[in-house]
Order: sequence, then structure tokens, then C-alpha cells
Amino acid sequence: MCGTVGMFVGCSALSYCPRSLLAAHTAGPPDDGARIPAGEEDGSGEKYRSAFHTWYERASVRQAPRRTVAEGDTALRFFSPDLVPVAHHPLVKALPEPVFDQILVQHLYRYLDFTAKLEYLVVNRTLVGIAHGSTGVRLPQEMRFDALKMYCDEAYHALSAVDLMRQVEQRTGIRPRLPDEPFFLRRLQQILAKLPADERGLAELLFVIVSETLISASLAEIPDSDGLVPAVRESIRDHAADEGRHHAYFAAFLRHLWGQLSTAERQFAGRLVPQLMDAFLLPDLESLRAELTGYGLSKEQVEQVVGEVYTPEVLSRHSRATSRMTRRYLDQLGAFDDPRAQAELHAHGYAS
Repeated sequence: MCGTVGMFVGCSALSYCPRSLLAAHTAGPPDDGARIPAGEEDGSGEKYRSAFHTWYERASVRQAPRRTVAEGDTALRFFSPDLVPVAHHPLVKALPEPVFDQILVQHLYRYLDFTAKLEYLVVNRTLVGIAHGSTGVRLPQEMRFDALKMYCDEAYHALSAVDLMRQVEQRTGIRPRLPDEPFFLRRLQQILAKLPADERGLAELLFVIVSETLISASLAEIPDSDGLVPAVRESIRDHAADEGRHHAYFAAFLRHLWGQLSTAERQFAGRLVPQLMDAFLLPDLESLRAELTGYGLSKEQVEQVVGEVYTPEVLSRHSRATSRMTRRYLDQLGAFDDPRAQAELHAHGYAS
């Protein structure tokens, strides 16, 4: 099952504020892959291994051409049906071919809209804080400099996504059916609204860490299909190549952050992460219902499609698989040792 229905996160309502609640500790660096007990890691003691040494030569923003949709590409698929969950349902497969093609195009629009808003509404706001040194997390200078490289990457990803969406609309004449307010923004706002003001800064940092370590797993699902519009395939490939470096960066950033958190903050983080992973991974079923209704399916048929495709078991299995590395990083830090964190993992379907 593809994660792009509920893929990526963004929040225009969040302003990044410097955090002063991070506690200072002193310790040496942990062994790679080893479990890191509370109090044994410090951001200043963690040796940083940059994944950006070849950025000037290999980053998409530095070397990739503009991906353009050619006139003859409209005969190809704009998204792989294998990765559009509802495309496998008999009621959807029975729709006229032009309608089925619209479903694939709308799925591409969701992916591109999700990508753009993740990058310029959340990730880049956090990267500005990291590069500027206003997050409250002590980091090596090289790490702060790499944040600027990622800032360029993410801005380019947003530009490429919006550019491709505009091209597809021009070539196909199919207008995007997207909600006025992104679903992931509403979910994130709901989570933050329940938190005390002094916990929201840490929650935002964790949200970006979660999204950046989950993205590469989601992008890995996109196939190298010859039947896909080349501009779509190459654009996703460009994004995936960059996000591999971003994944490594934020896995390291998590260790620096964790070494500077108090015990209470670590416990809070362990309890919150399952909610943040849900905010990133769960699909926008209400928007999907509205879209399917627009294709002429009855309310009963729409409920049948959604209910049979997005079962709790399917959603949980996909979420566990996609979040495996993110959970592993946190588990190595002892984030889920607290019974309350374990309870949250179980409640949200992430327990093995």
C-alpha cells in the first residue's frame, strides 16, 4: 500500500521559536547502533559525520534538469495504479477509463501538494532555526552549515512539485481536487493545541525528525515503471536521492537533540512520537470520500470502497513497515522504555 494519500506534513500556522527548555548535559559519543541510555549522550560530544560532502555535485538543485511533461506523455500513466490503493477495488476498476485516469492524476496531485507544503511550511522553517542556531540545540558548525544545504534542497523540491503540478494540469485539463487546508496541517494543529505552550517547540522538532526519517521509506515504494510519465518518475527519483541524505542528517540530529533533553522531556517525546507518526502516515479519508463521490459513485459505494481498502489492519501494517527505521532510532535511545510510551505505541498500532 502506498503512503502518498497521507504522505508528508506541513504547517503554515507554526512559527519557529527558539527553545530555552533544553537541559545541558556533558557526555561522550555513543557507539554506532548501540543503545543509548538516558544521560549518556550530549549534542556537543556526538561526532558528526556529514552526508553532504558531495552535495555541490550530486544534489538535485545543483545538477538535475527541469522535469517537463511532453505533449505525447498524456498517453502514459501519471501515477502507478499499483500504488493507488483504491485503484484495486472492483467498483473503481469498473469506472470508465478516462475516469480511472483522473483518479491517478488526482493521486499525483495529492503527492505533489503534500511534498510542496511539507517542504516550505514545516521543514524549511525548522532548517532555518537549525542553521541560525535558534532551536536551543547545540550543534557542530558543520551540521548547521549542512542545514543550509538542505534548505536549498527542500525549496527546490517544493518548486519542482508545484511546477510539475502546473504542467500536468495544463497538459490534461484536469483540475486538482485538493482541500483548502491540508489534512496533515489540521492533524498537527490538533496535536499541538492539546500541549502546553512550553512543549510545542519540542513537538515541532520531533515532527520534522519523524517526517524526514519516514519520507525516504515512503519514496522507496515508487516504482521505476516504464509506463509512468518520465517527468513524474524522474522528479520522484530526484527527490528520493536527496532525501536519503536528509534521512541520515535527521537521524544524527535526533541523537544530538536527545542528549540535551531532560528525563521529563524524553518521556514526553516517547509518548508523543506515535501521534506524530500517525499525523504523517494516515490517509485523508474524508477528502477521498468527496473525490470518489465526484466520480459518480453512490454514498454507499464510496463507503464500501473506503471501508474495504483502508481496513484498520492494512493501515496498521503499512504504518509499522514505513516507520520501522524511525522507531528503531528512538528505541536505541530508550525513548519507548516508559510504560506510557509503550501504551501509546500499542494504541496507535505501532507495537510489533
